[in-house]
Amino acid sequence: MTMNTTTFPNSPLLSVRDLSICFDTRHGPLRAVDGITFDLAPGEILGMVGESGAGKSLTGTAITGLLERPGRIDRGEIHFEGQRIDTLSAEEMRRLRGRKIGAIFQDPLTSLNPLMTVGQQLTQTIRTHLPLGKEAARKRAIECLAEVGIPAPEARIDQYPHQFSGGMRQRVVIALALCAEPSLVIADEPTTALDVSIQAQILDLLKRMCRERGAAVILVTHDMGVIAETADRVAVMYSGRVVEIGPVEKVVRDPRHPYTKGLMQSIPRVGSRAERLTQIDGAMPRLTDLPLGCAFHPRCPRAFAECSSTKPAPRPVEGGHVACHLYQEEPA
Repeated sequence: MTMNTTTFPNSPLLSVRDLSICFDTRHGPLRAVDGITFDLAPGEILGMVGESGAGKSLTGTAITGLLERPGRIDRGEIHFEGQRIDTLSAEEMRRLRGRKIGAIFQDPLTSLNPLMTVGQQLTQTIRTHLPLGKEAARKRAIECLAEVGIPAPEARIDQYPHQFSGGMRQRVVIALALCAEPSLVIADEPTTALDVSIQAQILDLLKRMCRERGAAVILVTHDMGVIAETADRVAVMYSGRVVEIGPVEKVVRDPRHPYTKGLMQSIPRVGSRAERLTQIDGAMPRLTDLPLGCAFHPRCPRAFAECSSTKPAPRPVEGGHVACHLYQEEPA
């Protein structure tokens, strides 16, 4: 298993501080994301991993300004390229999105208009965000399709999404996300619906394209194997909180939080003779029934009294942070 060890500049491209997201219901607000804090450097790939419902996609949605009611940001700040963006108007955010922030989603059919050719969609996006005329935008669109590995782009640019395979449609979505040369790309489960060989091609393409352009990436997934092969750092989420964050090599080889350890132990390994994989007993709690203290404590094999009464604060550990009472006395 190969892992990235790239170093990055100190000045963050994206800075998220104490981000909390609530959903207003008739029974009161439900907190789905609770106090997330992290930075992202130019050219860095940050993986966000966790079970379904952990808050990964919501975090990406909030950053792109696509959070819809009844969801709302009720606390915290999001700064991008030194500018606070969580307070921007819908129109200001629309101009920023696409030009500076690109998005890649799990199902390409939700991102592509079936009534427009891929060329029309690409040129429309390019002309919206870049000062190019019709012919220059079309030339740029053909170049983008070629860059993401679409064969015969001069001919395929005039085809419709249904004329492309699943893997090729995802390549078109990546071309759409990158055609205006954004500084940040949010990739939300971009390979889940694809077979393993196409998945590897898409991840390699995403890494190459973003590294060549110097863009940063937030890669949202539930697959720790994808994170280990693709990301530079990883944020492990559970019940709306980041329970551990650090360099991917450190987190994969020496996980600190019991939940992260459980995730790593549940991954099959080549050459292993174990008859059964380790599993994490129980399920992640519903937003309507979050336990006091650490949300993981009902499933944690190392829980003690304080875990059920006090929410652990993130504490510095080697190369990152962990939110666990087992490390609250560890020196920074």
